[in-house]
Amino acid sequence: MVKKVSRWMLLSVMTAVLLFTGAQSVLADMETCLECHEDVIVANEFMTSVHGENEIGCLDCHSIDNLDAHVDDGILPGPVDCAGCHDSVAAEHSNSVHAENEVGCTECHTSIHTLAPAADVKQSVVDGCTNCHEMDGYTESSHGLAVAAGNQDGASCADCHGLHEIVGLSTCDVKTSRMFRTEVCITCHGNEEMMERNDVYSGAVHTYLDSYHGKSFRLGYPEITATCADCHGSHDIMPEDNAASMVNIENRADTCGKCHDGSTRLFSKFYSHGDHSDFTNYPVLAVTFWAMTTLLVGTFSVFWLHSILWMIRGIAENKEKKAALAAGKAHIEIPDGHRVYKRFENYHIFMHILVVTSFLILALTGLPLKFYNQHWAQVMMDFYGGTANAAYGHRVGACITFVYFGMALALSFNFLFLRKDLPGMWLQRLFGPDSLMPTLRDIKDVTGMVRWFLWKGPKPTFERWNYWEKFDFIAVFWGMFAIGGSGLMLWFPEFFGLFLPGWVFNVATIVHSDEALLATGFIFSVHFFNTHLRPEKFPMDFVIFNGEMHKEEFVEERGDQWKRYEQMGITEKFYKEKPSSPIYGIALRIFGFVAVAIGVALLVLMVISIIGGSH
Repeated sequence: MVKKVSRWMLLSVMTAVLLFTGAQSVLADMETCLECHEDVIVANEFMTSVHGENEIGCLDCHSIDNLDAHVDDGILPGPVDCAGCHDSVAAEHSNSVHAENEVGCTECHTSIHTLAPAADVKQSVVDGCTNCHEMDGYTESSHGLAVAAGNQDGASCADCHGLHEIVGLSTCDVKTSRMFRTEVCITCHGNEEMMERNDVYSGAVHTYLDSYHGKSFRLGYPEITATCADCHGSHDIMPEDNAASMVNIENRADTCGKCHDGSTRLFSKFYSHGDHSDFTNYPVLAVTFWAMTTLLVGTFSVFWLHSILWMIRGIAENKEKKAALAAGKAHIEIPDGHRVYKRFENYHIFMHILVVTSFLILALTGLPLKFYNQHWAQVMMDFYGGTANAAYGHRVGACITFVYFGMALALSFNFLFLRKDLPGMWLQRLFGPDSLMPTLRDIKDVTGMVRWFLWKGPKPTFERWNYWEKFDFIAVFWGMFAIGGSGLMLWFPEFFGLFLPGWVFNVATIVHSDEALLATGFIFSVHFFNTHLRPEKFPMDFVIFNGEMHKEEFVEERGDQWKRYEQMGITEKFYKEKPSSPIYGIALRIFGFVAVAIGVALLVLMVISIIGGSH
């Protein structure tokens, strides 16, 4: 009896106090509820909870239609529906793995009647999650220690998994799971200000995204590439100098070996976050990048200027020819100018078709990776069915490249040492008029062309090979060592990692990427102009597809070769009485036009991407 009187005295005092604080409506139903439920709720504790402070009473959560039936007959109230007030949170929860497993609000928000704001929200979240989940080393991790120290930048469970709309990473598909895991890492580690104030490397995100792993991830295929958790772990993330860290120097080979079977200590010296703009920490990468950039800028500056001057002069020359025809005389008088002569053999044509085919395959599959952050790159990769298929196609193109390069080596050997129709020993042949080796004559030809560009002299006539054709040929050899060599290293990193340090692959990536950009940009602009798009040949020169050229064209463009053949008495050796069949010509013309159209389209996309500054 005394205890009951004391309870009602306490309630009366609280009622008097709370009447002055505007809590009358709460107490109106609480008094009734406490008559039976004092074992569930303590009034003063409830009134200091988040619900009590916001005047949320018993009946706001526990719906009772008939109080007498509830008291007298034990009719239970309807189930509590937190969505009545927390509609947005409830909507998020309904899409979560918790809802799928019937984990409701009170499983996480325990002691609901005394619920109060946490002094440290992040730590309270972690504490709540530990009630059900094993933390797998989180407590000892960099993130866990930061949260425990009260660092609000530290990643709690909710920062990575979400607070209410929690994705079931173990039950969703692999692609979604890996995409989600990596995006949450990028959210924080991409915040450079946050990283700097916590003394964490701030370039992790952009260096990752610029790597092959990151590009494949950003293009939408995280299931076939390494993401953050593959190298650093998920819950047990440790600093690099911690012996338990997956990226500790003693553990890296095993970490890399999860994807790269046979990974060695030497292989694991790869710079996962190497930055070519950081000369202090990555001097080799910086020097390589600037060397390739200088090569790119220098090559394009010279040859684009050459093409622009040629275009201007070529248009003027075409007008001169039209004026001569209008006056009733030809620009140049050549007897039997209509006769067809053979310039290339069938194996030359076959090799060129291989070159075109392989180059287009390599460009179509490689450029989307180079410009991974462009919409057109995403569309192309999706069309291929993913970066894995693109990589397979890229290697097919590489194999074709090795085939025609092998043929070029065989033809070069035959030219220098075996052919019986050429005079002189191999050294004379190497620097002779039928060779593609640059000679002093090319300096004279370049000077003559520049004089012609500037209206200072006549247009030069050339021998069998002119200087820009020799440059293209020599570029194939340079490209094979630069692109082919680096490409093989990136294709078979485990093999090369047996005897080369891993940072060599960083160098190979820069060389392969920039040399490929140089090659594609040069072929689709300079080579296309020199060969097909210059005013004298526009829209296309088909000699490389059919091997044929008229005498008029032969004499006008390669007059010195024609004179030499006349002196040797062999001009008729190259005469073709029967030109190629029309069907053959049409088929190769279609192939040529399609190839040029694809090349020009890719060039436009490249230019737009570079000018746009997105890469």
